[in-house]
Amino acid sequence: MELNHRRLEQLLAAQALAVADRVREATQAASAQEGSGPAALVHLKAHPGGSVGDLERVVGLSQTGAGRLVDRLAEAGLVERRAGRDGRTQALLLTREGLKAAARVLELRAKAVAPLLEHLTPAERLDLERLLERIIHGLAHDRPGALRVCRLCDRAACYSGPGCPLDHAAQTAQ
Repeated sequence: MELNHRRLEQLLAAQALAVADRVREATQAASAQEGSGPAALVHLKAHPGGSVGDLERVVGLSQTGAGRLVDRLAEAGLVERRAGRDGRTQALLLTREGLKAAARVLELRAKAVAPLLEHLTPAERLDLERLLERIIHGLAHDRPGALRVCRLCDRAACYSGPGCPLDHAAQTAQ
């Protein structure tokens, strides 16, 4: 049987869109934040003390947009600003409520995706995991790219297996 690449691409795109919609809805509900807010919380949980500039690159916003995002998160009591490493930047840290919100984001993200896997057998799940690792491996080739791809990653879950498929990129400078 010959592989129909257009059909495979269509199936991958359709599932990616459906997963993205589920993840967006769940993470926004979990954090009471829209847009890049949930990703900012998860990123700052994994990388505390980063700057607005760091966040800007990870969530794909302009400097102004990232600044407004941090303002919203600070007003909601989820992020606090402290003196940065060089005196010119501010270090961003999650508050206790921010840490709880980031944990809820990851929990509800997992709950939104889990039903999509229920109809697969254990062997099919292992096959899918191996295939997804290979696909994800090619999604980024440097640390900024890896951080952007992993902006909503549950790092504990990722490292519960053989390791992150983007470790090769996370170790590489821009």
